[in-house]
Amino acid sequence: SSTYQRQCEIEVCCNDAVTRRHPLFASTLFAQIAQLVFKGMKSLNRIQSLVYETAYNTNENLLICAPTGAGKTNIAMLTVLHEIHQHLQPGGVIKKDEFKIIYVAPMKALAAEMTNYFSKRLQPLGIAVKELTGDMQLTKGEILRTQMLVTTPEKWDVVTRKSVGDVALSQIVRLLILDEVHLLHEDRGPVLESLVARTIRQVESTQSMIRILGLSATLPNYLDVASFLHVNPYIGLFFFDSRFRPVPLGQTFVGVKSTNKVMVFVHARNATVRTGMGLIEMAKNHGEISFFQPVQGSDYGQCEKQMFPEGFGIHHAGMLRSDRSLMESMFSKGHLKVLICTATLAWGVNLPAHAVIIKGTQIYDAKRGTLVDLGILDVMQIFGRAGRPQFDKYGEGTIITTHDKLSHYLTLLTQQNPIESQFLDRLADNLNAEIALGTVTNVEEAVKWLSYTYLYVRMRANPLAYGINHKMDPSLLLYRRELVVESGRKLDKAKMIRFEERTGYYASTDMGRTASHFYIRYNTIEVRDEEMEELEQLLCNYCELPAAGGVENGYGKINVLLQTYISRGEVDSFSLISDLSYVAQNAARIVRALFEIALRKRWPTMTYRLLTLCKMIDKRLWGFVHPLRQFPNLSHVVLNRLEEKKLTVDKLKEMRKDEIGHMLHHVNIGLAVKQCVHQIPSITMEANIQPITRTVLRVRLVVTPDFRWSDQVHGSVGEPWWLWVEDPINDHIYHSEHFLLQKKQPQHIVFTIPIFEPLPSQYYIKVVSDRWLGAEAVCIINFQNLILPERHPPHTELLDLQPLPVTALGNREYESLYKFTHFNPIQTQIFHTLYHSDTNVLLGAPTGSGKTIAAEMAMFRVFNKYPTVVYIAPLKALVRERIEDWKIRIEEKLGKKVVELTGDVTPDMRAIAQADLIVTTPEKWDGVSRSWQNRSYVQKVAILIIDEIHLLGEDRGPVLEVIVSRTNFISSHTSKTVRVVGLSTALANARDLADWLGIGQVGLFNFRPSVRPVPLEVHIHGFPGQHYCPRMASMNKPTFQAIRSHSPAKPVLIFVSSRRQTRLSALDLIAFLATEDNPKQWLHQDEREVLRDSNLKLTLAFGIGMHHAGLHERDRKTVEELFVNCKIQVLIATSTLAWGVNFPAHLVVVKGTEYFDGKTKRYVDYPITDVLQMMGRAGRPQFDDQGKAVILVHDIKKDFYKKFLYEPFPVESSLLSVLSDHLNAEIAAGTISSKQDAMDYITWTYFFRRLVMNPSYYSLEDISHESINKYLSNLVEKSLRELECSYCIEIKEPLTYGRIASYYYLRHQTIGTFKERLKAEMPVQELLSILTEAEEYAELPVRHNEDQLNSQLAQQLPLQVNPHSYDSAHTKTHLLLQAHFSHAPLPCTDYTTDTKTVLDNTIRICQAMLDVAANEGWLVTAISICNLVQMIVQGRWLHDSSLLTLPHVEQQDLYLFRYTPITSSIVVDLPMLFAQSVNVTSPRVPLKSQQLLHMPSKAVREVVRVVT
Repeated sequence: SSTYQRQCEIEVCCNDAVTRRHPLFASTLFAQIAQLVFKGMKSLNRIQSLVYETAYNTNENLLICAPTGAGKTNIAMLTVLHEIHQHLQPGGVIKKDEFKIIYVAPMKALAAEMTNYFSKRLQPLGIAVKELTGDMQLTKGEILRTQMLVTTPEKWDVVTRKSVGDVALSQIVRLLILDEVHLLHEDRGPVLESLVARTIRQVESTQSMIRILGLSATLPNYLDVASFLHVNPYIGLFFFDSRFRPVPLGQTFVGVKSTNKVMVFVHARNATVRTGMGLIEMAKNHGEISFFQPVQGSDYGQCEKQMFPEGFGIHHAGMLRSDRSLMESMFSKGHLKVLICTATLAWGVNLPAHAVIIKGTQIYDAKRGTLVDLGILDVMQIFGRAGRPQFDKYGEGTIITTHDKLSHYLTLLTQQNPIESQFLDRLADNLNAEIALGTVTNVEEAVKWLSYTYLYVRMRANPLAYGINHKMDPSLLLYRRELVVESGRKLDKAKMIRFEERTGYYASTDMGRTASHFYIRYNTIEVRDEEMEELEQLLCNYCELPAAGGVENGYGKINVLLQTYISRGEVDSFSLISDLSYVAQNAARIVRALFEIALRKRWPTMTYRLLTLCKMIDKRLWGFVHPLRQFPNLSHVVLNRLEEKKLTVDKLKEMRKDEIGHMLHHVNIGLAVKQCVHQIPSITMEANIQPITRTVLRVRLVVTPDFRWSDQVHGSVGEPWWLWVEDPINDHIYHSEHFLLQKKQPQHIVFTIPIFEPLPSQYYIKVVSDRWLGAEAVCIINFQNLILPERHPPHTELLDLQPLPVTALGNREYESLYKFTHFNPIQTQIFHTLYHSDTNVLLGAPTGSGKTIAAEMAMFRVFNKYPTVVYIAPLKALVRERIEDWKIRIEEKLGKKVVELTGDVTPDMRAIAQADLIVTTPEKWDGVSRSWQNRSYVQKVAILIIDEIHLLGEDRGPVLEVIVSRTNFISSHTSKTVRVVGLSTALANARDLADWLGIGQVGLFNFRPSVRPVPLEVHIHGFPGQHYCPRMASMNKPTFQAIRSHSPAKPVLIFVSSRRQTRLSALDLIAFLATEDNPKQWLHQDEREVLRDSNLKLTLAFGIGMHHAGLHERDRKTVEELFVNCKIQVLIATSTLAWGVNFPAHLVVVKGTEYFDGKTKRYVDYPITDVLQMMGRAGRPQFDDQGKAVILVHDIKKDFYKKFLYEPFPVESSLLSVLSDHLNAEIAAGTISSKQDAMDYITWTYFFRRLVMNPSYYSLEDISHESINKYLSNLVEKSLRELECSYCIEIKEPLTYGRIASYYYLRHQTIGTFKERLKAEMPVQELLSILTEAEEYAELPVRHNEDQLNSQLAQQLPLQVNPHSYDSAHTKTHLLLQAHFSHAPLPCTDYTTDTKTVLDNTIRICQAMLDVAANEGWLVTAISICNLVQMIVQGRWLHDSSLLTLPHVEQQDLYLFRYTPITSSIVVDLPMLFAQSVNVTSPRVPLKSQQLLHMPSKAVREVVRVVT
């Protein structure tokens, strides 16, 4: 050993004078928050003092290279404090929701230690620190409430590679700390590389500030690592060599001396015991055991193990946490002199010793399944534990290795080699992750992505190590391209992506996404001979299933270990323990991935088995054991008896608790078992099927929880379930989705599935719990009584006609209205029928084919000879648009009177009676025409033009049905036919509509969707992901690419579902633009618009406009003008714009087809008509020869949209839901006076047509005469009963209340509420809450997360509301009205438009209340209601000073109106005061009144005008 010793003794210079020059930074100089954190420290050490300025006072990226034990953790703390400081509000409040700090530690043990360190230190600031690793999972809520997460590289990689779920988390990260960066050249280096590359790309694309701090041991090529971390070498790079060790290290071979503490590092868990016993034996033989024996201390007696009394301890990861902690504390207190441990201790726990011995340098690697050499970083980390700063002058480190490895370790320790990148081995996996995430979509982007890796830095610095000829390709462009193309081919072959080499585009597949999310790659395990015997025993004892391949093969071994794990078996040999935990950790993940793949491949049996296997591994239970084994509080004895007696869960549910007790011979346990049985999740399902066409079936499923919810057992969020529809004969899944079953409410799920003829006998709907074994339910859909709807007749063919010139109108005035000379093909074909005949017409043609001009032809015919035209458009916005156009063209040029009649604009009766053209909405016309007997102008109408008549099938459809039915009814009574012209998109069942409108062969024109004047190219893309917001976020990059590829310079419309989404989408698009060469490429003008909305200012600068109802009217107009004049290229709008305003664009992107429905509190699909309408905006007839539409949908709905966007969707009636209200109106009008009348009335409706054609849709069993009669009479009975309950009718006659409801156009439930709740003497407060309970307000949207806004708003308002109902529309109405009276600031612009919606309805509801009170003769209540109306109109509380109703007078001005002596507070006689000070006729305002009111003269003039 003398040679060995001579070689090993390396002189190390002690602390040099260099380090003494820099003064230490005293902790008293810190800011206040830093003093709280560094409490108890006098000053920073040398290294920390040198780094302080850069770490604490700048935002620079940092790389700190320093020896172990130099205090790098405190440097990390300085950067954390700098970050917290930036979010510190005046007054010492920290804005905790604005930032996240991520600390990436290479090992779980180290992560746990860092979590403890940081949470102790940061506790005074109230900053939450949590560990997020494979062992420590956090819920979404916990992550939101945590400011600092300590995690491992793999875990953080998994979190950031999901484009779904955690996007929001990675977007508010502000500081990323990477500990032990020198691990770059180990196996786990590639993970760090992909993390840093992803972060830096995110910084560049989103222009957000994420600071990176790298901490590492001393490295030779620290400059390379610095450039990889984007550290400025002149500012942020600090390199300290071994002279900066707080305790110098002697590296030598030493005998074990007594007094000091020694750590011996070995490399297998079983070796710790063997070495310990060997050392004790040697010590006894040499008579030196007394050196080791501990002094008997007070807390020594806790543990009496075989080695303990001799002063030896062991420590490895296989021990229990409590035993490990005990060993650590005993060693640090000095009771143990020698601690024999595995390498995890060096990384994980900060326990310094005087001397460290590494015994052997071969280490078993579970991944590779063989022995490998100990890495030099491990050696340095272990040596870093030598020397305790408080006690020792120097530390000692010893390596014992084989002779051939000696020189290897010596060179490594003295002249370190540069660290290289290991990224190539994992290139394909990481590339797949980026493609699945959507950050890399083609070869160019992949090549750019590679330039962010450490691999790229090293390839340029040391090309020979990577086998590159550097001279040919200095920027390595070709080589990087070669790498990514090669990886692309590999992934394509594995079906993980689709790679098209010609264009260089990558597209992710379900397989690839699954692999990326579940972190799947290829690893193997081998079997060692010494384990054979034990594996055989495990196979006999614990394996329930045969293990294929036996114990001698790798896969057989894994099988045995996995079954042992599920059976909770005991394993002895240490290598098997480590293999078992490795298998178990990965199996759960891999089986989940397999389950997702089977689900995507639509294999029902396989999917079910794999899901069960997932749960078996999670719970460590076999699928066939009793489900109650999932409850830890039941003892094994009880469970075994349950299994012996074969007591199933269903049997137990029916038994009483004492019966169960007797069966189990344990009376008291009955209650516990009974409770557990009722906590096993079970559900009941009710399915209702509606055929839409002969091949598509809509299923409405109601899932109701049928178990006792306990937050301890089921959590507070919800229970996750999987649902799929399987066809047992073809063994195929037609639909699958994942849903959360909430605590209280039943879950409503609506989806469509295909059906085939001949009809199958049945499908199964299977619902299986994601977490609980034995929790599942099946619902059978039976097709025995299903009647499929009739086949649809063919479309009208578009004839090849000569285009008709405009002169065919035969009227100069009419011709001058058009800028073009000839009509288009569709207009040419229908011209004769519309202009020269009086038949009813139904025109079905795609959006953009000129239907408005068709309507004008029909109007001109009326103008030629008859009186009034009524044009009904479904939305106020459409009415607006028509009015703006026709006021000029028809009123000014033709001299006809045009009147608008909507909720916003109600002209007087005279104006309406004189009008030639009334433009109105369905509801308004319904309200007007209800009393047609006494309104002559309703009887004068000659033609009714209904635009978008296919909306019959939507929520507002019933109104259209009623109008048409009533029109036909009126014309049958006045014997004057009214012509009805219906305009719609292409329809599937146009014939039914035509029959209902009384159209024969002549008037029906139903063209196919493809006859657009501008042909349309549609692309549909499916996106995975269960959650709405992250799914929307993952659509932003594809949207950007769609714009770049389909419409780089032409206008683009993007439709989203909410105002929030307009903002988020715009900001993301700006982020993608920022990485381009010309970020302002969508802006075609100079920037100078004046706007109110701050978000708009930002987005317009990049040529992106936003359009939604929450914008200020002026801003909206500005945006519309800019877009129409092509000053900005992209407009992001909510779906209302699709109907409202006619802005065609070259490309339309429909980003997501669901919206949040406030009534049902979930995301529901747009009606298909809305999607068609949005697509219809693509293609501008004047400029484009084709339009493009890109539709981004949830992947499970892709097939449905594929079908119905190309073939039209049949229109069904939705009259049933509101039949009672419409019957009431007809009863009040006197049209219906008996049940038979009601039955006849229904036969006039469109609902009746469809009932006969598609009976199953309306749950009618068969279509024999009797069945239909019975069905209708039940319907009428039910509606009349409802009306009777609401006091609207008595079966003999209509009551006053029914007339009130009909007159004010209110729902019958509202009048019922008034009748029940109004009393003789009611104060205004109670009337306000009755008003807000009206059924009309149930429609007010309560958007996502608005319940929190409501609760904040409620705190500022005077009247209390029920605190448990903040998510109710009625409560929101109450708050909005209070805010209106108080002039309280509203939390967001949405609330402003909501208030307008509320106020639109209040007056007529109040008038109805007044009529109810007057009818009962209650004077006090009637006066209170009048007061309430005044409050609403003036927007003030009743007790406010009446002066406040004057303009410009606010609360703070009131004192001015009092006489100078404050005591008498009589208000000055206003008219007098003003008459003296202002001569009303003269425009000048004298100074006296200006001083009096402190107002500008213009304001005073306005006040005077009001007063006089």
